[in-house]
Amino acid sequence: MRLAFMGSPDFAVPSLKALIAAGHDIVCVYSQPPRPAGRGKQLRNTPVHDAALEAGIEVRHPASLKPQEEKDAFSALDLDAAIVAAYGLILPKAVLAAPKYGCINLHGSLLPRWRGAAPMQRAIMAGDLVTGVQTMQMEAGLDTGPVYLTAETPITRKDTAGSIHDRLAELGGPLLIETLAGLDAGTLQAEAQAEDGITYAHKLGPEDTRIDWTKPAAEIDCQIRGLSPFPGAWFEIEQNGKRVRVKALMSELTDVKGNAASVTDDQLTIACGDDYAVRLTQVQKAGKSACSAEDFLRGNPLKAGDEVF
Repeated sequence: MRLAFMGSPDFAVPSLKALIAAGHDIVCVYSQPPRPAGRGKQLRNTPVHDAALEAGIEVRHPASLKPQEEKDAFSALDLDAAIVAAYGLILPKAVLAAPKYGCINLHGSLLPRWRGAAPMQRAIMAGDLVTGVQTMQMEAGLDTGPVYLTAETPITRKDTAGSIHDRLAELGGPLLIETLAGLDAGTLQAEAQAEDGITYAHKLGPEDTRIDWTKPAAEIDCQIRGLSPFPGAWFEIEQNGKRVRVKALMSELTDVKGNAASVTDDQLTIACGDDYAVRLTQVQKAGKSACSAEDFLRGNPLKAGDEVF
C-alpha cells in the first residue's frame, strides 16, 4: 500500500521498520519537530524522524496540521492509508478523511479502557492483569473509533511501564501488517467499541509520582512499577538534617509487618498502610545513577525503624 507514517517516540519505531520490511511504500513520515535536548540544548530529532532518514524516507515535521497548506500537502500524497503511532498532534477531519482507508491508529491499550495519553502507565498503576495494542479507525473523538485487531499481553508483578512499552511496541508492527492485509483483501471490518468500561488515561502529573506510604502495599507497588523508568515514583529520606529525594524504580510485595512509612529490615523494605510492605529492589537517589537496593544501602544506610517521607 501507499502509506504515510505518523509517529514520534521510540514506541513507534518498530512499527515503521516492520511496515518497510513488509514492502509497503512509505512515501512520507510525519513526526514532531526537532526540539532542544541535552546539556547543550541542541535540536534533536525524534526517534521516528531518525529512523525515517536512515531508510531514505522524506520527513515532515509541521508544528500543526491545521493550516490549509498542510492539509493540502497531506491530501496531495494520494495515500491508501496513514498509520498513526504516538504521533502527538491532533489530526483535522480533512486529514482523517484524505486517505482511501483513512487513518489507522496503533493504540497501547485494550479499548475502551484507557483512552488517552498514558495508557500503559495507567494500566499498571490500576493493577490491570492484561493489556495490549489495537489497530483502530481514527475519528475526531479521543480514541473513540472502531477497532480492527487486537494483540494482548499479560501484566505480571515483574512488569514496569518500560517492559510493557517494549513488548507492545514489538507487537504493533505485525498487527498493523495484518490489518492492512485485511483491508486490502476486503476481509476485515472494524467493530465499534463497547459503550461500557470506558476509562481515561490522563496525562501523568506531579500528583501521580509522590509515594504515600499510608496507602496499601499493592497500590504502592503498582504505582512504582507503572511509573518506572520515567517519570519515577519517589519518596524522601533524611540525611544530615535534610530531606533527600529517592526514586523507586522496582519493587516487590512482602508480608513483612511494620508501622507505615518505616523501614522494617536491612533490605530496604518499607511498611505500608495495610500491614504489608514493599521491598524496593532498584532505586535512584537525586543526582545519582539508578542502582540496586544493596548498592544504595552501602552509601545510604537505613536501619529498621527509620522513617521515610
